[in-house]
Amino acid sequence: MLVTTLGRMCGIIGYVGASSAEDVVLAGLRRMEYRGYDSAGIALVTADGLAIAKKAGKLANLEKVLADQPLPPATTGVGHTRWATHGPPVDRNAHPHISDDGKVAVVHNGIIENFAALRSELERQGVELSSDTDTEVVAHLLAGAYDSSTEPATDRFAAAMRAVCLRLEGAFTLVAIHTDHPGQVVGARRNSPLVAGIGEGAGEYFLGSDVSAFIAHTRDALELGQDQVVTLDVEHGIAVTDLAGTSLQPRRFHVDWSAAAAEKGGYPWFMLKEIDEQPAAIADTLRGRLADTGQIVLDEVRLSDEDLRDIDKVFIVACGTSNHAAMVSKYAIEHWTRLPCEVELASEFRYRDPVLDRSTLVIAISQSGETMDTLMALRHAKDQRARVLAICNTNGSTIPRESDAVLYTRAGPEVAVASTKAFLAQLAACYLVALYLAQARGTKYADEIATIVAQLNKLPDAVAETLGRMDQVRAIGRELAKEPTILFVGRHVGYPVALEGALKLKELAYIHAEGFAAGELKHGYISLIEQGTPVVAVVPARGRNSVHSKVISNIQEIRARGAKTIVIAADGDDEVAPYADHLIHVPKTPTLLAPVLTTIPMQVLACEIADTRGLDVDQPRNLAKSVTVE
Repeated sequence: MLVTTLGRMCGIIGYVGASSAEDVVLAGLRRMEYRGYDSAGIALVTADGLAIAKKAGKLANLEKVLADQPLPPATTGVGHTRWATHGPPVDRNAHPHISDDGKVAVVHNGIIENFAALRSELERQGVELSSDTDTEVVAHLLAGAYDSSTEPATDRFAAAMRAVCLRLEGAFTLVAIHTDHPGQVVGARRNSPLVAGIGEGAGEYFLGSDVSAFIAHTRDALELGQDQVVTLDVEHGIAVTDLAGTSLQPRRFHVDWSAAAAEKGGYPWFMLKEIDEQPAAIADTLRGRLADTGQIVLDEVRLSDEDLRDIDKVFIVACGTSNHAAMVSKYAIEHWTRLPCEVELASEFRYRDPVLDRSTLVIAISQSGETMDTLMALRHAKDQRARVLAICNTNGSTIPRESDAVLYTRAGPEVAVASTKAFLAQLAACYLVALYLAQARGTKYADEIATIVAQLNKLPDAVAETLGRMDQVRAIGRELAKEPTILFVGRHVGYPVALEGALKLKELAYIHAEGFAAGELKHGYISLIEQGTPVVAVVPARGRNSVHSKVISNIQEIRARGAKTIVIAADGDDEVAPYADHLIHVPKTPTLLAPVLTTIPMQVLACEIADTRGLDVDQPRNLAKSVTVE
């Protein structure tokens, strides 16, 4: 069981082939810098041994070092962008780390939980460690295991990796090179992502934390499973084994997006590009989901309709922005299926000993498919014999592989740390899953499902229309850029939208922001409001059982205390106008689907405020794209 309290999502790339390893590795690191930007480094196997360069700070710092002090030519190498856990982000703690004999270089994502004991063991042997990291012990252990190995030469380095992995506790991805094997890279993974790429040229292979590392070179990849070791060999190809050395045949898959999708395309920030890509992300996620028979179709299903009819309770587990998508989906699931549904933070789920059994469905939502808290919640659910359905944006990642059913969002690569298009794609996927459950359980007729799908299919155009109205929001963002506090309120499905708006502002602009249910104002939150405090309010459309009038009353309450109100409402809703200092209209859509539109002004507002404050929109401080250990 993992007990660590810190997470890390570093970017790793390994390469063997005929091209310049330095060029391939640096290009891969640029595409993965969103995974960590506390430091960066590169190691090459050259004719004269290992050549290494590493530097604290963003990748640009390393590139400057290499421009001033070029490395010798090489066709085998590894690289790393770091999000710091063990040891501060200084030069000595940057990866790669080198063995004491100077022959092994290793890069690492994750946390070695027993590193202190291993470090003490090495120090007793007289090894002098030069960093504060848990990673360096692996380099020394690999060198020792290699020297004592009796395996054939071609498998000797992989055998050393297997031996070392058997000693390690925690979650890790390791990629290493050795001067005695200039055409070989060896990697291993446990509870941390790693994928192999098959180059278009003979003898060209890649390893990466995700496919963006090598997407410019190939879109053909191999899934690597838990406790597997992979060897890239320029002469002998790719070999995958378990930790016992048994040969395995990994599943091959093709990436359905190109390198261009991972580039800025003329935008100043990836986040702006990804906000504008939201109509396509939703359309692609919805495309082909309604079969000619009128049935909702998922990507992979190992559950029968009878299994789903046996379900008597649903839990949704997720983290961060994905948890807000889960909160929205709770409304849809309960309304369309009449199943009780609970939303849980994945990091808390298994520690409170939830009551699960074979009649429980657990839905796990993760953009990367590697979010460790969500993965461990999934495994706990499986241990309790619950059925698991995954919503994920990354083909071949761990969470969908370990689930009973999968619906992939098709948002393409999301590089900005703060999620935008992946969130809206998750919302679309959550609606589809809710309809799938309603279909299997018979709580919605086929024509009712088709009607809702038709409404969903109108969302991409509505999102595009909303994006075209954002100049007003950008102006509001510039006006609010110096505010110390901004509050967000909503009711019903507007409540998770308020939470998402506050999270985006905290992530990007480092402003104190809170989102809360508008009905809770009188229970304490209203004490936060002073003269001029900006409050963003999400107003639901009018309709049967709508809380529209109640939200207007809430807005009147906060205005009476001096708040400055920024109100998001549906087209045609002028009733709220007298109570809004700024009124932002979005196209009218059914209440349950409204978060897809009302979220967009929140995204643009946070982005504009951060940009006006001179902050890095794509790479906020202290954050990485996902957390891949607990």
